[in-house]
Amino acid sequence: MSSILFIMTAADHWDLADGSSHPTGFWAEEAVVPLEAFLAAGHEVVVATPGGVVPPVDEASLATSDDSDTPGRPDGEHLRKAIVSSEQLTHPIPLDQVDLDRFAAVFVPGGHGPMQDLAVDPLSGNLLTRALDAGLLVSVVCHGPAALLAATREDGTNAFAGYRLAAFTNAEEDLGGLATKARWLLHDRLRAAGLRVDTGTPYKPHTASDRTLLSGQNPASSSAVADLVLERLAPGRRNGPGQP
Repeated sequence: MSSILFIMTAADHWDLADGSSHPTGFWAEEAVVPLEAFLAAGHEVVVATPGGVVPPVDEASLATSDDSDTPGRPDGEHLRKAIVSSEQLTHPIPLDQVDLDRFAAVFVPGGHGPMQDLAVDPLSGNLLTRALDAGLLVSVVCHGPAALLAATREDGTNAFAGYRLAAFTNAEEDLGGLATKARWLLHDRLRAAGLRVDTGTPYKPHTASDRTLLSGQNPASSSAVADLVLERLAPGRRNGPGQP
């Protein structure tokens, strides 16, 4: 079995354009669903955050209920219990203590938290760049791709430039009511960094795979992204940089 590194936000707020702060953190479904899937498959999961801070959950994400169009999505009660009882989520390690050599994959859940800290965190960005160069799987979901913005090389270019991915779209941010309040939009910033954003229907499951980058557009995509990771970690599957 493999070891999977979760890089998660330590931010409990997101600074908006008007100077106010929006309460946030990680989006529960995007962390809990993949975490449970990976552990059930026998993989080890280690959570790392800036400073080793316990990742704060976005309370709004605990109100999530089953979506009739996407059967099997967890409700808020399940998510809350899973977070409180998770050894991984309640006992993270600092990013600067990560030994990347022991991992086969890196996973970054979303929520608006990564927009506040991981998007500009040099330690997180360096880990993601090294993971990409080493041929590790890198998987991101929803606002998790914000962490890729910090993955820059010495010449200032983004390590993931040219890669196709799914991420939370401008349309979804607008439907969620925060597009006009944001300092910047994830969809726009990813494209400016040279990544190719593959968009699906707002708030419906949508994933993208490009070489070792696996991604999902929104919370409803969490389970599908986890399945992509598990498929690629299956025994005998090669995951080098040249693999589709």
